[in-house]
Amino acid sequence: MKNRLIVLIALLAVGAASVSLYAQSAPAAQNKIGVINIQAAIANTGEGKKVIADLQTKYLPRQQELQRLQQEIGAIQDQLAKGQSTLSEEEQGRLNRDAEDKQKRLKRSAEDAQNDFNSDRDAAINKIGQKMVRVINDYAQQNGFSLILDDAQIPIYFASKDIEVTADIIKRYDAANPVADAAPAAKPPVHAATPAAHAATATPKPK
Repeated sequence: MKNRLIVLIALLAVGAASVSLYAQSAPAAQNKIGVINIQAAIANTGEGKKVIADLQTKYLPRQQELQRLQQEIGAIQDQLAKGQSTLSEEEQGRLNRDAEDKQKRLKRSAEDAQNDFNSDRDAAINKIGQKMVRVINDYAQQNGFSLILDDAQIPIYFASKDIEVTADIIKRYDAANPVADAAPAAKPPVHAATPAAHAATATPKPK
């Protein structure tokens, strides 16, 4: 999705540059370049923060279920370790089968939760990203930019703070897409939505 955003932004910027050439604008305006961190911009919009909070709430019950399974597996393993000399072979076999069944269920449930989480997250980010491209396009044309680059995708070894436009784009996006009761600001880049997914994929290794 980010690669598509870069292409769209580049095309829009080239289009803006072409318009300014036909309008015979000043050469300095044609060479004006800006940089943006798309991930940080999406994460720190009011809509982006709300999406993150909503996803974490939605997947909390599944995360708790996975943690419960982890605890059950850990309890069985502890029981087996402490009862090596006291448990019968039949009981040890039953406990081992129970642990294996729970391990399989945990792995399957974690994969399903991760896939569902990723699908919901990507759909939400794509929706915000499409609207943000339009905001960036308007901003570039109104402020005489010929090109705006995503510094998270293209290696930039030096850039003046004067050409960083992320904060401006966030303000413009929020003004155009107001969200009531937005969550606190997320820290860039936009990985704040992943804790629930990371918890979903954490499966204990069998002893």
